[in-house]
Amino acid sequence: MIYRTIDGDVLDLICTRHYGDAPHNIVQVLEANPGLAAMGPVLPAGVQINLPAFEADAPTTPTLRLWGNAQ
Repeated sequence: MIYRTIDGDVLDLICTRHYGDAPHNIVQVLEANPGLAAMGPVLPAGVQINLPAFEADAPTTPTLRLWGNAQ
């Protein structure tokens, strides 16, 4: 997906809106958009950002509670 920024956009908020988890995807978005990091934290209007599709994370193993009551 291509996202076009509006004045004052920041990458972590764009990633949070699109992916739901900014820290997890910011590095991959920066890798997909060479030169984007050099624009600084607050992006100007009109910058096209490639928001690549990512495979779903591998399922996690449920946590095993060794003692105490589950709440």
